[in-house]
Amino acid sequence: MEVYVEKEKCTGCQHCKDVCPVAVFEMRSRGTPDNPNAGNANGDKAPPEHQWTGRSDPAVVAKWKDVQDGHRHFAVDNDGTSGGLSVAVNGEACILCQACLVECEGECIVIKDDSGNEYRSIYK
Repeated sequence: MEVYVEKEKCTGCQHCKDVCPVAVFEMRSRGTPDNPNAGNANGDKAPPEHQWTGRSDPAVVAKWKDVQDGHRHFAVDNDGTSGGLSVAVNGEACILCQACLVECEGECIVIKDDSGNEYRSIYK
């Protein structure tokens, strides 16, 4: 099983980490403008075009920047409840329950199973 996060779409909501029964996800810092990977945000198998470069997808930002739902959308660091970026550090443990796929606000999670099927998050 391969799991990765399209970093440019991640809002930092932390839903993936909260709902995953096998601890696939960790929240990491968005780094600094000079070193976006300072917090090892690119510590999963995301392809180069979906690694963290310090820039969020403008469409995702426009959708979530003013939402008041208790989450710190696009905050640099995680405070234990939200903020930072999700990183699929334990993708091989994924059991394909798909809980993360329906909870992901940024629709940024990709799972590829051992047969080559691809699953993408679609926010409920």
